[in-house]
Amino acid sequence: MKLSKIAMLAAALCTMHMGAAAADDYTNAYASAVVPASCTDGCDTDGCDIACGCSDSSCDGMCGGCSTGLGIGDLFGDCCLGDPYSVFGDYNGWSVGGWGQLGYHSQNGQNRFNNYADKIQMQQLWMYAEKVADGSCGLDIGGRIDFMYGTDANDTQAFGPNNDSWDQTWDNGPYGWALPQLYVEAAYGDLSVKAGHFYTAIGYEVVAAPDNFFYSHAYTMYNNEPFTHTGFLATYDVSSDLSVFGGYTFGWDSGYVDNGDNFLGGFTVGMSEDVSLTYATTIGRFGTNGALGAATSGVQEEGYMHSMVFDVALTEKTTWISQWDYINTHANNTDVNFRKGFALVNYLMYDINDCTAVGTRFEYFHRDPDTGVVGDDNVDVYDLTFGLNHRFNSNLIVRPELRWDWDKDGDFAINENNAASQTTFGMDAILTF
Repeated sequence: MKLSKIAMLAAALCTMHMGAAAADDYTNAYASAVVPASCTDGCDTDGCDIACGCSDSSCDGMCGGCSTGLGIGDLFGDCCLGDPYSVFGDYNGWSVGGWGQLGYHSQNGQNRFNNYADKIQMQQLWMYAEKVADGSCGLDIGGRIDFMYGTDANDTQAFGPNNDSWDQTWDNGPYGWALPQLYVEAAYGDLSVKAGHFYTAIGYEVVAAPDNFFYSHAYTMYNNEPFTHTGFLATYDVSSDLSVFGGYTFGWDSGYVDNGDNFLGGFTVGMSEDVSLTYATTIGRFGTNGALGAATSGVQEEGYMHSMVFDVALTEKTTWISQWDYINTHANNTDVNFRKGFALVNYLMYDINDCTAVGTRFEYFHRDPDTGVVGDDNVDVYDLTFGLNHRFNSNLIVRPELRWDWDKDGDFAINENNAASQTTFGMDAILTF
């Protein structure tokens, strides 16, 4: 049964690739019509790079020798992705686009997205419109709106004091709708200010599928970090190596209702040419109800959390990401801990070529035993993931992975059956447009 579903996913992938390839065929045919005759001699001649879709880093010296990312041999040879195809394009400074994500995973993932196992599913059908505010020439106004449908939507929606605010009631069984961003932005010089509903600045992993290396998510991203905020956030570029940000939000993952109030702030600094650090913190009242289930209904959470993300370029092709999170919150101005613990997540990614990359993620997630609201057990859970990213072209990527989860003490529910360990195969295909 599972093999047949994987075969169905492969068939769907082929269909997605044929659609993207059709656009590439048109682009390549046009380029071939204008390529100089000298292009057959190599990629260094003016106009050859455009015609082949090659970059200097990926050309092997012959225009005709550039790989297109279509075959298994492209996993290790030279590879040329070409330019991405856009259905909508830009209109008066506004960029309109989106993506579709088909996914399959063999086991459910408790408390980390992917809760609809053994089914090929539309996890994200996403549309956005964005105008980036550019203050380099004076005052400029922009903004962004995101709209999504799929099995990831129910985990992405905002919440409120009555569980009925913003987009939280837009459910359709395992599927749902979400509006994760809706904000305006003003920029002047090196200062920009967002006002509205926007993604958090905390952590490394995000909800949007194309912006993550792995198909699955870390425990700390789901359990210890917000996804979105509603409020105000200002960012100031102090120098080319330092940006600071800070603002006020209505708690965590809340819509346009009074469901919290806290400070969100931090900085990103380039420590060297190959090393950067992003520090972010949120302090205050996180909200009432929400992310942790019926046992927390009506409980107001307040406290603080910190996140540090190191991004290190070990070589031209090897990247190491190290993230450390700490959270400490209480319930209703009491000494009863709501959430308390820390997590350490490490990612190592290697680019074989422009089309193919391999990576691994190792996470240690800890929760202290005195969190009376969420649970009384000490939690030490680990996960190890191996994944591959292969781009068929600039619009289509496939991400198979194999993941192991285990709990040293058996106190954490790895899945709905309270298993202490689990092995999961997952794969998705993302087509951007």
